[in-house]
Amino acid sequence: MEKRALIAAVLMAALLLAYQMFFFPVPQEPPAPKPSPQTATPAVPPAAPAAPAAPVTRRPAAPRSPQRLATVETPLYRAVVSSEGGKLQELVLKYRGEKPMVILGDLGPAGLLIAPDARQSPTVVPMALSTERIAVGPERPTQDLVLTGDVDGLRVRQTLTVRADDFAIDVSLRVENDAGAPRTVTIALPWLTRQAWHATQEKFQGQHPTEIVWSSAGQIKRIEDLMAVVEQVADGEWIAVGSVWYLAALVPETPGFKLVATSEGKPPEPKNGDNAPAGRASIALRASPTIQPGQAWEGRALLYAGPKEYDRLSARGLEGSVNFGCFPLPCEIKGVPTPSIPMRWLGVPILLLMNWVYKYVGNYGLAIILLTVVTRVLFYPLTVKSMRSMKAMQALQPQVNALRNKYKSDPQRLQKETLELYRKHKVNPMGGCLPMFAQIPIFYGLYLALSVSVELQNAKFLCIARLFGIDFWICDLAAHDPTYVLPILMGITMFIQQKMTPTAGDPRQAKMMLVMPFVFTFMFLNLPSGLVLYWTVSNILQIAQQWRMNRPARERAGREAKDAGRA
Repeated sequence: MEKRALIAAVLMAALLLAYQMFFFPVPQEPPAPKPSPQTATPAVPPAAPAAPAAPVTRRPAAPRSPQRLATVETPLYRAVVSSEGGKLQELVLKYRGEKPMVILGDLGPAGLLIAPDARQSPTVVPMALSTERIAVGPERPTQDLVLTGDVDGLRVRQTLTVRADDFAIDVSLRVENDAGAPRTVTIALPWLTRQAWHATQEKFQGQHPTEIVWSSAGQIKRIEDLMAVVEQVADGEWIAVGSVWYLAALVPETPGFKLVATSEGKPPEPKNGDNAPAGRASIALRASPTIQPGQAWEGRALLYAGPKEYDRLSARGLEGSVNFGCFPLPCEIKGVPTPSIPMRWLGVPILLLMNWVYKYVGNYGLAIILLTVVTRVLFYPLTVKSMRSMKAMQALQPQVNALRNKYKSDPQRLQKETLELYRKHKVNPMGGCLPMFAQIPIFYGLYLALSVSVELQNAKFLCIARLFGIDFWICDLAAHDPTYVLPILMGITMFIQQKMTPTAGDPRQAKMMLVMPFVFTFMFLNLPSGLVLYWTVSNILQIAQQWRMNRPARERAGREAKDAGRA
């Protein structure tokens, strides 16, 4: 009985083995897991469908290897590169402190995406790293990180070139077709961002993108509301996501790339006070080459992720990403250009002049003061003309008041007689205002230059100490004065200037003008210290000019007083 049971067990085992060998189906590759929110990649629109190609013999996919990381250390930034398409897991700028440019899942590149044919959407390419550490510096100014992978009969090679003196990374791509038929491949290099950052609590809010900007046929185009991004596909020179001071730009360096901007649409509304899942927008460089059997496609691009220093941006052709705006109207109204003045014509020279002065004085506060002196010297003739016109108006004020009393019931006759009085004495009633209007664009251009200048971030002027969490005195020209001493000083100098300025016209209007220093003081409380410094120094110079012009009148009054005393 035991013998027969043993024979039956052996026969059952043999039958099970034979069934597995000859009848069990070939195991299929399990579907790739959906990316988690931390590793989600933006949806890159596939290229236009190509003509049906001949059947392609595809090799079975190799098992997916675990993710590996490579550390990159340069004097300007620290980065961590993943083997998943070469995406950046971390990128921290060493620029006036540590500034993170990548927040995993919310901000940063998604790595190299490839679709083996036009019917599929691009997915991340798993790759192998040539090394796990790169360090560049004065002794070794440049180094390459090579990543290689295989996707459905395509051999992929990505080379990242880092430099010790640059925030930019050169990206070289090579895709080789090992199959026996032509392949229309979609290749994408995306950078994603959260659409709304106002609810986040992360530090360094200045790196959070607020707009998508790109250059196409020499024209700069912007989408300043990431919630309103619709799919954009265009030929052009570069595309970027940026904030006021920082930029992440993709620059194609070989033909065949398209500029792509996409959005997930408006994110859902929060419920029960919870934060809603963040919607995402993305930019990308996309190419859709057709690669013949045994041939390879090669492309090069540039990734710039760093501060908006004008000189660095100009070297890469990215200077148009700095938003100086227009004056006084927006550059476009519902897509239709309007006749306005691009403020970059004024902002760029002022910014370059400030940086040039800084090279010699080594302090941006002193550079702003010297720039203010230069501005006052240039406008000195207009200022003198304005003051003389206002003094002439003041001298005629008794006669103007007499006309008002005489023709108070006839406004038209009063206006006619007043203009005739001004014409008789060769006084221009607008002479005191026109020089001020001429200075408004310069002031606005300086305001924009100081507002968009990343060089002023954490730039010290008179930083003495830090007590009870407050800086004494000005330790960041790009931020407001935490002690509010500088805005109050600005208001005092503006009040003194108003008292010294000759008044003409209605006395009630003169009293209203004395209220302006208090209004300006409240307006300037939270403006950048660099701008308040400019306005304060400008007021002091104006007071000095007014005192100098009033000197002959004071001496004449003194002589008359002495003569009256002798008499």
